[in-house]
Amino acid sequence: MLQLYHDRVCMNISKIAVVMAVYNGMEWLSEQLYSILEQKDVEITVFISIDPSSDGTENLCYEFSDRHKNIIVLPNVGKHGGAAKNFFRLIRDVDFSGFDYISLADQDDIWHLDKLSCAVKLLGINKADAYSSNVTAFWPNGKQKLICKAQPQRKWDYMFESAGPGCTFVFTNKLAIEIQKFLIDNQHQCQNIALHDWFIYAFARSRGFAWFIDPEPSMLYRQHVNNVVGANVGIKAKLIRWQKLREGWLVIQALLIANALTYNDAWPMQKLTRYHFFDRVALIFNIHKLRRRVRDRIALALFLLLPLKNEKISHCC
Repeated sequence: MLQLYHDRVCMNISKIAVVMAVYNGMEWLSEQLYSILEQKDVEITVFISIDPSSDGTENLCYEFSDRHKNIIVLPNVGKHGGAAKNFFRLIRDVDFSGFDYISLADQDDIWHLDKLSCAVKLLGINKADAYSSNVTAFWPNGKQKLICKAQPQRKWDYMFESAGPGCTFVFTNKLAIEIQKFLIDNQHQCQNIALHDWFIYAFARSRGFAWFIDPEPSMLYRQHVNNVVGANVGIKAKLIRWQKLREGWLVIQALLIANALTYNDAWPMQKLTRYHFFDRVALIFNIHKLRRRVRDRIALALFLLLPLKNEKISHCC
């Protein structure tokens, strides 16, 4: 009994703020919250921001908050209109003082019970400021697939992609406070950014913070029709994504993030802004610096060969 007490006292238990954006998540939310509450060897507090929902999500969140003192539902501030805006609200409004790390959570996944403790351990071993990981995508029919995002980071990959799903992100208090200050001071510049995970990765990398991508999956990543981005697996998903790219989605988001973070004068962003034929060729010749995974480099190179459907898009940001 004395040895157990000694072990608990000597163990450095990290305090982690888990921020979760929810919207119409009634069907999956309980399973996800239990997988978070049961995390091993860490002390967690869950902060939930609810986009007004129609399926009983609000009531479920308040029920969990009533039963668990470490689940806090933020006051209702009306409609956010997207996951990124909801996560930005969480990062702006949650008081991170007293926490060692901050973690992002979606409403519909299932975390491995050592997700957070492994992240903390690897952040320390690798002397990193932020962590993300591979995930195991799973479907209602029982299919599972490893989604690998752990390829070596490239010089400019953060300008063109995220480190992986934001729901795997864990970062230090220092980085969280820096992001928080930026979002408070630059709320208007960030209002049209659609992908909070890409923004956070770009923020960290562009400001010299070290990022570690874990090749081991840390969670089950649920796939269904309501995924904002998802695993992009299958012909139909790839065709939908290709259509979005051709309509200028990638260029718009890359330039919005670059402008907000003020690296829009970097060489790749200058080329992307002009988007002339020879600018695109120059980017293709440097494609190995822009994306981590080989097949993603090939896809980006093929995309850059073609003009945008709306050639004025690259000048709108």
